[in-house]
Amino acid sequence: MSNKKKKKLTPVQQEYHSFSKLREPRRPILLNCLKAFIVGGIICIIGQGVSDFFLWNFDFTEKTVGNPTVAIMILLSVILTSLGIYDHIAQWAGAGTAVPVTGFANSIASAAIEHRSEGFVLGVGGNMFKLAGSVIVFGVFSAFVVSLIKTTLTMFGGS
Repeated sequence: MSNKKKKKLTPVQQEYHSFSKLREPRRPILLNCLKAFIVGGIICIIGQGVSDFFLWNFDFTEKTVGNPTVAIMILLSVILTSLGIYDHIAQWAGAGTAVPVTGFANSIASAAIEHRSEGFVLGVGGNMFKLAGSVIVFGVFSAFVVSLIKTTLTMFGGS
C-alpha cells in the first residue's frame, strides 16, 4: 500500500494493516516462475511437435502449417478442459498455461461448460463470449489500425 493511501487510514486501520502484512504467507515467486516456464515450454513443445507432424506427413509448408497446428492445439485444450485436466495443470503451473491459444481456448470452454445448464443460447453462447468478445473486438480493431497504417505507408512510398 502506498504511503499516500496509508496516511488516510485511521490508526486502528494502520495497525491492522501492519498486523495482517506480518501474517501474510510469503509466495514462492521463483518456484512459481519455474513451474510456469516448464509448463508453458511443454505446451510450446507439443505445439512444435504437432507442427512438425503436419510438415513431415502432409503436404504443408512453413507458411501453411500454422492453421492446422492452431486448430489441433485448440482441440487438445478444449478436450483437456472438458475432462477437468487443464484446470489441475493450471492450478499447479499458474500463468504457464496462459500460452495464448490454449489459454484462450480453455477460458472459452470453461465458461461454456459452466453455463451449459442455462441453455445453449443464453447460457453457453452468451457467457462464453463475455471474455472472447472483448478479445475479438480488440483484435479486429488492432488489425484495422495496423492495416490503415500499412496502407498509408504503402501509398506514400513506403514498402
